Amino acid sequence: MNDIHKVIRRPLITEKSDIQKGDCNQLTFEVSRDANKIEIKKAVEKLFKVKVLNVNTVNIKGKHKRLGKSFGRRKDWKKAIVTLKSGDHIEYFDGV
Repeated sequence: MNDIHKVIRRPLITEKSDIQKGDCNQLTFEVSRDANKIEIKKAVEKLFKVKVLNVNTVNIKGKHKRLGKSFGRRKDWKKAIVTLKSGDHIEYFDGV
């Protein structure tokens, strides 16, 4: 993927990600399904101007849902947990 804005879709802000941010200096993002760890690392470093130490990715399967008689399924997606160098931070996550 060439466009770094297509690699990172949105930040994930949950209770668990907030705890990880404080304890381990880790941030969580929803990323494109076909992005690899190297592309994610380059995108985060270029967008937020921080130093990334490690990237862990998780493929999340979509849940099966039912609406009346019809059945459906949510989309599959990919989550990236990014570990930053100690001392680095992103202001977007600090205000939350």
